[in-house]
Amino acid sequence: MTLKLVGSFPVQPDRVWCAAPHPHLPLVATASTDRAVRIYSLRDFSLVSTIEGGHKRSIRSISWKPNAKGESVLATGSFDSSTGIWHREERGTDANGEQSPESNSEEREEDEEWRFAVVLDGHDSEVKSVAWSAGGSFLATCSRDKTVWIWEDMGNENYETIAVLQDHSQDVKMVAWHPEEELLASSSYDDTVRLYKEDTDDWVCCAVLAGHTSTVWSISFESNGHQSRLASASDDQTVKIWYRKPKADEEEAPKQPPSIIKGTADETENWEEQSTLPKVHTRTIYSVDWSKKTGLIATAGGDGQIIVYKEVYTEKDGEVANVDSEASKEWKVVAQVPAAHGVYEINSVTWCPKWDKQGTKTDGELLLSTGDDGIVNIFEFSA
Repeated sequence: MTLKLVGSFPVQPDRVWCAAPHPHLPLVATASTDRAVRIYSLRDFSLVSTIEGGHKRSIRSISWKPNAKGESVLATGSFDSSTGIWHREERGTDANGEQSPESNSEEREEDEEWRFAVVLDGHDSEVKSVAWSAGGSFLATCSRDKTVWIWEDMGNENYETIAVLQDHSQDVKMVAWHPEEELLASSSYDDTVRLYKEDTDDWVCCAVLAGHTSTVWSISFESNGHQSRLASASDDQTVKIWYRKPKADEEEAPKQPPSIIKGTADETENWEEQSTLPKVHTRTIYSVDWSKKTGLIATAGGDGQIIVYKEVYTEKDGEVANVDSEASKEWKVVAQVPAAHGVYEINSVTWCPKWDKQGTKTDGELLLSTGDDGIVNIFEFSA
């Protein structure tokens, strides 16, 4: 199995923090230290547009809104403590925002200009991460000010703050939503991952995942429709897999007395550490991404390496162990790219659909890496 470099986007003048593929168009947005968002085409890896003028400092994080009707909506989180919402109308899309077969892909990519529609203020320090919920109703942001904010899209470019969560004791590095439900995760400099969900009219912390011994930089949910798992990557050079125990597994446990803390009695979830991936990285792991298509996990960080892991069934004496048992599975390294950005650190890795030059999605999958060298590299994984 190999991870082959198949191209790069045009070089940027400064560090690239992250990349985010569009929900349904062959486009990728990147966030950069030079205060610009660049949109690239996945058909030919060319630069489509550059979005500037909305922020005063580095743009640290970006997220596309899913299910946007007839337009593209992009959220940007900046070191200037603000979050920006950008809009662009999309010709050639149907009522659900999907591509119309008769419309030209290149025209869709180079359509209308981007408009800086909304500024969301409230954080007291750098915004480190922004993420839309799966349904597109909520936007989560987190900051160096130790808080996680949840904003609700009320329509007509109006956003309301519905929660300010202050459960972390240190800088919050990342927020990520569960792909099938309104469950939010955050990772922090306090070495923990916290999970939140709505309890009546309030959002509450429903689980704390403590197992790392240093800063948790990145988190990514699995998406397979039948179980909930989360990967976390840390400054302690490990990647851990956490899973939510089904309620049926908790029925035999002794009942705990009701908590005096609002929301913790009925809303508490039981998440446990399931495994630690084989340790390969020699420095901080800045990014982890769990492929929704293949189930592969990719990681990258300060040592300049990209590692790809695959979950496989264990074998004993040439035979596969009991396939019905979770204990019979293990994670193995299936691809490793040293010095993927030369001597530079890698800030993020992101799985991305593959498109042909006509703008049609194919069966393949790409992996994008962003680095301090201002480059976004494009890799293809093959068995």
